[in-house]
Amino acid sequence: MKNRILILFVLSFVLFGFSIQKGKYHTSTGKISFFSTTPVEDIDAVNNKVTSFINTDDGGIVFSMSITDFVFKKSLMQTHFNENYMESEKYPKSLFKGKITNLPAVKFETNGTYNATIEGELTIHNVTKPVKVTGTIEVKDKKIIAKAKFPVKLADYNIEIPKVVFQKIAETIEVTVDMAYDPYNK
Repeated sequence: MKNRILILFVLSFVLFGFSIQKGKYHTSTGKISFFSTTPVEDIDAVNNKVTSFINTDDGGIVFSMSITDFVFKKSLMQTHFNENYMESEKYPKSLFKGKITNLPAVKFETNGTYNATIEGELTIHNVTKPVKVTGTIEVKDKKIIAKAKFPVKLADYNIEIPKVVFQKIAETIEVTVDMAYDPYNK
């Protein structure tokens, strides 16, 4: 709990400084899921405890999540994921920090759904890589819903799959982002 509060404070400071202004949105119940498909087995997991901030004034966006918050249909998969692949005790967090690069195309003051391009840096397994993602931002009655899907190649983040199970886990997984933001009023 202390770590979550500290991360929330750091994210707030990084994105917004100490002043709270119009244009800041937040969620601590964001959803990030992933899907891996192979001829042998499909694997999917979801994390519903993602903390994220979006700044509609400058397009800044940050996501932070605990790796151990991913939930699998099979508990054994969750154990292997945390212990063998993600080494969650050693690398407990994943972070994305970036910006909406086509900010003028997203009308945050007008209800509607807009295509968005986000560029930034994704850190997984203590490896940081540049990423460019396209998705949608829906504005509805002063709420913001952001959605995207993008591939992540496990080898790019030094995530090794043991040879014993390499046929069960895809080399590239599909990541889905689904965030519902509310105005940040602190």
